[in-house]
Amino acid sequence: MTVDDLNARDDDRAAGTGEKLREHEVRTALLDLLAEVGAVTATEAASRLGYSSGLCSFHLRQLARHGYIEEAPHSGGRARPWRLKQHTPAADGPAEEQFGDLARGLEDESWQRWLTQRGEAPSEWRHDEAFSAVAYLTPDEMSGVADVIRRALAPYRDREQRPLARPDGALPVALITRLFPLLPHTAGDEGQD
Repeated sequence: MTVDDLNARDDDRAAGTGEKLREHEVRTALLDLLAEVGAVTATEAASRLGYSSGLCSFHLRQLARHGYIEEAPHSGGRARPWRLKQHTPAADGPAEEQFGDLARGLEDESWQRWLTQRGEAPSEWRHDEAFSAVAYLTPDEMSGVADVIRRALAPYRDREQRPLARPDGALPVALITRLFPLLPHTAGDEGQD
C-alpha cells in the first residue's frame, strides 16, 4: 500500500465525518483547476491546490461518479488524468451554462448537508448568515452591488490557495450571491407552482 493509498483511505473516512464542510471548497477548486488547465492527475491537483493527493483523488472520483468529469486520454501507467466531461453543446447547452448548473448543484448539495448536519458542527459554528432580499435596481446599480460584494470578499480570497494565511479556527464558508432580475410571469407559467 502506498502513501497515496493511505491518504485516500483516510480522506475517504474524513469525507464521511468532519471534512464535510470542505467538500464544496475542494470540488469547486478542482473544477476551477480543470477549467483552467484542461486535465490533471490527483497528484498534480494536490500540488497546485495545497490539498493531499488522496483528498483530491477522492473528490475527482466523486465528480466523475456524478458525471461532471471524466478520465482524460492517457498513455497508460499509474497516472490517471481527469478532465471536465466533454459534452456536445447542441445537446447540453453552452459550456458556461453547464458549469453554472454544476456550481449551483454543488451549492445546493452543500446547503442541504448543512441543514441536516448543523447539529454536528462545533457550537460556535451552528448558525448561518443566510438572507435574501429584493431591491429595485437599474442594470448599472446591480453591477455596482456585485462589485461591492466582490471588494468585500477580496481580503479573504488568497486564503483558499494559501492555507498559512488562514487564521486559527477558520473553516471554509460558502459565500453564494446571485443577482438577477425577477422577470414577470407569463401565461405559460400558469400551473407550474
